[in-house]
Amino acid sequence: MNDEPADPAAAGGRSIGDSLVDPPDDAFDDEPIDPEEQQEEDTHRGAFGEFGADQDGFIDRSFRERIVLVGVTRGGTDPERTDADLDELELLVDTAGADVVARVDQRRERPDPATFIGKGKVTELRTTAEAVDCDTVVFDDELSPAQQYNLEKLLKRSAIDRTAVILDIFAQNAASQEGKSQVELAQLRYRLPRLRGRGTTMSQQAGGIGTRGPGETQLETDRRRILRRIHKLEADLRATARHRSTQRKQRQRSRAQHIAIVGYTNAGKSTLLNRLTDSGVLVEDRLFATLDATTRRLQLPGGEAVLLTDTVGFVRKLPHQLVEAFRSTLDVAADADLLVHVVDGSSADPQSQMDAVRDVLAEIGAEAVPELICFNKADASAEVKRLVDRQPGSVGISAQTGEGIEALLAAIGDRLRLLTTLVELFVPYDRGEVLAEVHREGEVLSEAAEETGMRLRARLDDTARSKLAAFVIGVAPSQ
Repeated sequence: MNDEPADPAAAGGRSIGDSLVDPPDDAFDDEPIDPEEQQEEDTHRGAFGEFGADQDGFIDRSFRERIVLVGVTRGGTDPERTDADLDELELLVDTAGADVVARVDQRRERPDPATFIGKGKVTELRTTAEAVDCDTVVFDDELSPAQQYNLEKLLKRSAIDRTAVILDIFAQNAASQEGKSQVELAQLRYRLPRLRGRGTTMSQQAGGIGTRGPGETQLETDRRRILRRIHKLEADLRATARHRSTQRKQRQRSRAQHIAIVGYTNAGKSTLLNRLTDSGVLVEDRLFATLDATTRRLQLPGGEAVLLTDTVGFVRKLPHQLVEAFRSTLDVAADADLLVHVVDGSSADPQSQMDAVRDVLAEIGAEAVPELICFNKADASAEVKRLVDRQPGSVGISAQTGEGIEALLAAIGDRLRLLTTLVELFVPYDRGEVLAEVHREGEVLSEAAEETGMRLRARLDDTARSKLAAFVIGVAPSQ
């Protein structure tokens, strides 16, 4: 791993910060471009910024872009973590439809405010990019709009970050109208501060009473148009959120317990849902293959019927724009009675994937929901058994072959029962509707006929116990 070259300013030279600083809002409008530079820029067809095509994606999929990855190990960070992050970024780039042709890494204490990696490293990066004839440079960390602008001017090619790659993948995979709206909203929020002006084109010319100015630039028009679209999408998604809230209330009235499958992308969540419910959800061996939540009914071995929901996969450094845009979808995890956390047992670092998932769960307010760890892909790795031994209460399975599924279902039933209280009830014979409600609301373990009514032992949650409080005669001893 290469350290950052010495700062030229220390030797009396001119620092990168002297010429490259955070540009004002109109800095992208009237920037003259040297004809020779323009000719060089036109040879690189990266899809973002003035160096690329006018299209919705951040990576041009009309051909296989050649990509150089850039990773930075900051003070106190393990270089191996940077390598692992770059390995994952390479998978993301491949999923987005491009090819990684080189990597550049650096160790530095803190990001350079102008270029993130400093002037010397930018020079080295440009040399590498020219040597491999890459189209786009992708940074593993999020770039500010100013850093992105400065890097593109110096590198003479597109410069994007991990956030843009993930947004691009989500845009490819969104299937439902809600998913498409969520992804578009996240993309627009990302694009808005990064708008680039295209010369001095005016969208409105002077004319008519009271119009004496030159009109407004295309940049200003684009900003207003994007803001209008953002407000429209936000309103649509609020309406969808209200609809989801109504659905949640209906589920709560049905008293069916709700289980959400969460986990790192490509851990096997959709495969597990198909195995448990035969739901036919799309399954592919790639990142973010499915984005839309799918809910199915599942019958547990004890006879309880529960609702099982597959959620969108998580990833390290999941863009905040996506968490916000997908909040209405992710709320199913926060509202669940139990989370089945699926972990890829064949992964090189399953703990870091678990930590990444838990970080996102905390961000959406689901950190307090009970969690059942499920190590998947036992058919592909013997490490699954060792992971289960080290994690008390976890289960090892193969969603592909069905190995361990019965143990998983039993564990789910046990965990759900822990959320209830074992109570004793007495229901008079003339209150048959109450007896039916006990069976409907909870799990009846025993019934005994007495002279004036039925004595029952049942597991009830807090809501059901409150509704049936008049017939509860005590908390039964556990069994």
